[in-house]
Amino acid sequence: MDEFWLHPRLGTATRDGLAPRHYLVALQHAVQTLDADPRWQRWWHGSGLGGCELGIVTEGRLDHLRPSADIRRVDDLLRANFTCELPPVGADRDELARRATTEVRTMFEVIREAMALPDLPPTPEPSAPPGDADEVPVTAKSLPSIPRELEQQGYLTLTQVQDFFG
Repeated sequence: MDEFWLHPRLGTATRDGLAPRHYLVALQHAVQTLDADPRWQRWWHGSGLGGCELGIVTEGRLDHLRPSADIRRVDDLLRANFTCELPPVGADRDELARRATTEVRTMFEVIREAMALPDLPPTPEPSAPPGDADEVPVTAKSLPSIPRELEQQGYLTLTQVQDFFG
């Protein structure tokens, strides 16, 4: 089984127009690692779907409370969009890899529960992502200012998450 089943779409909701490139590279690397793992390929094959479009939107200091995902079947694909918390400023590449791996596994735990699939296979050991951050395609959208009292709730509404990638 060496076909690609997992198709990442990465995005960032920014206030300053700057994308957190190094973390997005780490997230893409974590997704590609699962996509290439034979245990994860077999696990996904059991879903009966041809693939999974996994949209990940980094959105700020705080993650939405779960479930903050839009998960739906579109023909032979599962389309799942999630928000994801940014790592602290100054995190090194190994820390980014650990955070990205944990974040992606958590997303698949939500998908597994939503689809009533068997337990997830073991997650491959995280490895540091490649250094060239310019190769990752990213959808970036600026968000309007929100009142300070709402900042603790996260930035994106579920509707915005659903519509993020168009």
